[in-house]
Amino acid sequence: MTDVALDRPGAPATRVGLAIGLLVGSAFVMILNETIMSVALPVLIVDLGITPSTAQWLTSGFLLTMAVVIPVTGYLLQRYSPRQVFVASMTIFSTGTLVAGLAPGFEVLLAGRVVQAVGTAVMVPLLFTTVMTLIPIERRGSTMGTISIVIAVAPAVGPTISGLILSALDWRWMFWIVLPIALVALAAGATLLRVPAQTRRVPLDVPSVLISAVAFSGLVYGLSAIGEAARGGAAVPPWIPLVVGAAAMVVFVRRQLRLQRADRALLDLRPFAHRSFVVSVLLVVMSMMALFGALILLPLYLQEVVGTDPFVTGLVVLPGGLVMGLLGPVVGRAFDRAGARPLVIPGAVVLSAALWMLTALVGGPLWTVVAAHVVISAGIAVMLTPLMTDALSSLPTSLYSHGSAIITTLQQVAGAAGTALFVTVMTIASASDGAIDAAGVRVAFGTAAVISLGAIGVSLLVAPKRKAVAAA
Repeated sequence: MTDVALDRPGAPATRVGLAIGLLVGSAFVMILNETIMSVALPVLIVDLGITPSTAQWLTSGFLLTMAVVIPVTGYLLQRYSPRQVFVASMTIFSTGTLVAGLAPGFEVLLAGRVVQAVGTAVMVPLLFTTVMTLIPIERRGSTMGTISIVIAVAPAVGPTISGLILSALDWRWMFWIVLPIALVALAAGATLLRVPAQTRRVPLDVPSVLISAVAFSGLVYGLSAIGEAARGGAAVPPWIPLVVGAAAMVVFVRRQLRLQRADRALLDLRPFAHRSFVVSVLLVVMSMMALFGALILLPLYLQEVVGTDPFVTGLVVLPGGLVMGLLGPVVGRAFDRAGARPLVIPGAVVLSAALWMLTALVGGPLWTVVAAHVVISAGIAVMLTPLMTDALSSLPTSLYSHGSAIITTLQQVAGAAGTALFVTVMTIASASDGAIDAAGVRVAFGTAAVISLGAIGVSLLVAPKRKAVAAA
């Protein structure tokens, strides 16, 4: 079933640009909410009368819901048209935003965040799949460069926007400002979005949905609980959800391998049979661990060690977010010309050097920390667009939706893993019992720097452009 054949010769390029632009803008607003609460947690603890470990659920619950819902998007994007998926996604997100804005207390606010996450989880795979469908291979890098603004910049500027709002307004305005933007995007998508799509009536394997929910929620919650336990706030021993999640993941993988023989898998795992996909996804996971690690460590360091207020904290991470946004399209065009390898290898080296530099600069002047964060952001920007484009371009058309769902799911797991690892290391290495100090932060960044050396080694496995094109 096809909405409007934008891929026919002579179809207006403006319609393609409109479709991509609408999806990019919508996804940016939605993913912004992934980190917008991080700076607001101290305010919410006081205003709602809750403990820090309880408040953390406003962020952890969002990530947890994303990890549970994203694996289902491979099925949704085969069964329904992009416009149907977009309208459903924006409607759910807008509803969650309204609930959060009206929340009288923590429980309703958490419910609103969960509903927001359900809508957000569908949008990024929809965006990836639409780009792979509409954009020819020789121009995908440029377009994916624009998408990198959504993937990397939105989480980076979330704390900045949150700090700005909290400096002048009540925390509920974080939702009231977003709601009209979401409603305008919903109306525009329902009216204007026309993307070619061949839908088919694939059966939904309900047991796979339930198993994947246990698997991904167990892993993400367990990883998040490690960080909370390190700071003295975990309600459940982390090993319990981790073991349950890992066991469910084994069952889920075995079931998908069996179902995909009949083309009935909830999340088709055949993308992992493509070498370029595996290498690129592994590097994306490492990059997102570094990004989310920096996003969680820097606010903690600035507010609890340096003593800055939320607004200044947001300003510190803003330059890095802007650098990622500016470099995205430039890196995308360079990828179209040269392929992934000439960009990814230098990007991995820059990322590693910046992490080592940041390890040495913690405890020094604030501007040096800002400069190091900017270099980290530049390294990730140079890697992220080529890796995502290379990963999906190596797949046949029938696997685009599943490949994008896999990448987006693993990003959530990587974010939770990075947060858990670095917060745990930071807490253990801090000299003061239960308090964070500069020494602990320095060791945490040093751990990230060691991991980045592995990313340099993996980057050497990225295929040259001629081989990648031949595989595609």
